Amino acid sequence: MKTIVTTAYRPTEKNIAEARGIAETLDITFIERNKRSIETVHMDEQSDVIVAMKERLELYPLGKAEPFFFHPNSAAFRTKRPLAQDPLIEVSGLQPGDSFLDCTLGMASDAITASQWVGADGKVVGCESNPNIAFIIQEGLQRYQAMPHLTGAMKRIQVMPMDCIEFLKTLVDGSFDVVYMDPMFTEEIKEASNFSPVRSAANMGQLTEEWIAEAKRVAVKAVVLKAHFRSEDFERFGFTRRVRPNTKFHYGAIKFTDNDKILS
Repeated sequence: MKTIVTTAYRPTEKNIAEARGIAETLDITFIERNKRSIETVHMDEQSDVIVAMKERLELYPLGKAEPFFFHPNSAAFRTKRPLAQDPLIEVSGLQPGDSFLDCTLGMASDAITASQWVGADGKVVGCESNPNIAFIIQEGLQRYQAMPHLTGAMKRIQVMPMDCIEFLKTLVDGSFDVVYMDPMFTEEIKEASNFSPVRSAANMGQLTEEWIAEAKRVAVKAVVLKAHFRSEDFERFGFTRRVRPNTKFHYGAIKFTDNDKILS
């Protein structure tokens, strides 16, 4: 699907310059807004539309009236609780100063939570295969100011706009302490609506033997999976499931010791 970039409804010179810069960065076309509605822009251009607003970037997939934009999502409240008790932190064994690879960045809430926990001495990288979504998230992580306690954690996250398996293949063995994956649920959770406008554009790929093998090669401490509670992927791929009563998703982990890595 073609993508174009435009400005706010009543743009300033700065807004126009920013939109032109985004077009150059993403190698897409800049279109004058000319006070058109997004619906009209969709009809005229027959493309997805990135809108450079004053405070944020918005992505309107063709035919969608609701925009996709960055927000810390569940990280907003997760990081206000004791992080050592967060289920992702608990099941992964992640420690301050560790490195964390999020293979399925999405809205980046898990990456933000991990980044807050590992701190400035740690490292968090997230993969997003759709370049438009990756750019919106990358810019949002740098711009978002409404939650000062998360500013540092968000700015430290490195976004890789590429398929996670291809990225894993570029890494040497043991590159990250924890490798995490949260594939799109085959059974959609209605409460997880922030991603709805771009769900059709997101990578819906499910777990494969190749993905798991690459993740296990790259991870030092653990490979962690988040999936719908009905998912059979935990058992199929050898994850130890952490059952969470009355929740619609579970976590699972494949954990390693030094001997495991030597023997493999």
